[in-house]
Amino acid sequence: MTTELPARREGAETSPIPMIVDVDAHVVEPENLWTSRLPAKYREVGPHVRYLPSGTPKLDGGGYVEEPGTEGPPVAWWFYEDHRYSVKRLIAAAGYPADEITFQGVTFDEMRRGCWDPAARIADNELNGVEAQMCYPNYPRFAGQIFLWGKDRELAKLAVQAYNDWMVEEWCGGSAGRLIPLCLVPLWDAELAAAEVRRNAARGVRAVAFSELPTYLGLPSIHSGYWDPFFLACAETGTVLCMHIGSGTRTPQASPDAPDAVAATIIFGNSVASMTDFLFSGVLDRFPDLKLMYAECQIGWIPYLLDRLDDVWETHRGWSHSQLNCPQRPSTYYYRQIHACFFKDAVGIDLLDRVGLDNIMFETDYPHQDGTWPGSVKAAQEQFGHLEEKQIRKITRGNAIRLFNLSLAP
Repeated sequence: MTTELPARREGAETSPIPMIVDVDAHVVEPENLWTSRLPAKYREVGPHVRYLPSGTPKLDGGGYVEEPGTEGPPVAWWFYEDHRYSVKRLIAAAGYPADEITFQGVTFDEMRRGCWDPAARIADNELNGVEAQMCYPNYPRFAGQIFLWGKDRELAKLAVQAYNDWMVEEWCGGSAGRLIPLCLVPLWDAELAAAEVRRNAARGVRAVAFSELPTYLGLPSIHSGYWDPFFLACAETGTVLCMHIGSGTRTPQASPDAPDAVAATIIFGNSVASMTDFLFSGVLDRFPDLKLMYAECQIGWIPYLLDRLDDVWETHRGWSHSQLNCPQRPSTYYYRQIHACFFKDAVGIDLLDRVGLDNIMFETDYPHQDGTWPGSVKAAQEQFGHLEEKQIRKITRGNAIRLFNLSLAP
């Protein structure tokens, strides 16, 4: 917990924003990622790019259902077994005005090179006041669930490993710490997932992507004990469990005929559910060294959730089993083991003394439409530039450096 914060006011003096350590951006996977790394027999059935006309994508529960069209200019399509996915302007939006950002497919030449080229990404980060950056995947989905749905498990495992090898060796390898590796695991097998965590930790990786709500993917719950080998591997290696909004694939819905704006607004509800699940599950009690990070969920909702969790833990302990696996108040585990990142949340900053100064980090979401590139420093200044310099430094970089054990000046 932090001390009382200075009031934000119009015209207030602000402190400079130090170079940002960005803990949530995205990479658009380059065309040759898997074809250059998979065994020859898998190159045509494994993920590869073909250029075909756009289809009509339909967003269905957090994923796209689509097939190539028959007319029009060719765009980039990922083919993997029987799955088809076009690379869309929506996920390569950096540098384009809002009215041009749609579900329309694009080629790699029609996006900023920084979307897929590490050297260009570092240059774009420098323009944006970002010193170092961690990137979630795009095509495999935010927890690698594309490979969970694959038919050939051997191919899927090799595809996960190929992605991780590319992430460590090519995307981050020559960046001198400016790009931070985030790896995937085989979601269909907790023991394989644990082994992959250890394989990557041995080469310095301290972040792994996981689903907020694995049951939404048809996987065992975190209450079941099934994931304990995976959680143990993360705890023992100092690997942070990183969960991005949408990583459960199924997004909250209010009405079947509601516009997409409704789902876009309430998508953080999955993070609310996930954090509650973890805090009552006993996982954080059994694995006190396990660290969680929630990405792109913002932070303003956290103080109410913590109050509600603690109240249920105490008031409803008789019938709700709130203390069965949670011997301490849920908020105790939150402040000790959970982190969240934001890029548009002035409300969360107003409540910072209850969100926890040591529990939050800043992000940019490059190159997605919701992101703040190239104005992330300005966005940070407007939201928390009125805070004390030491508080600003923790939010923009210090907390991330500590959590991921980065070799950067705090």
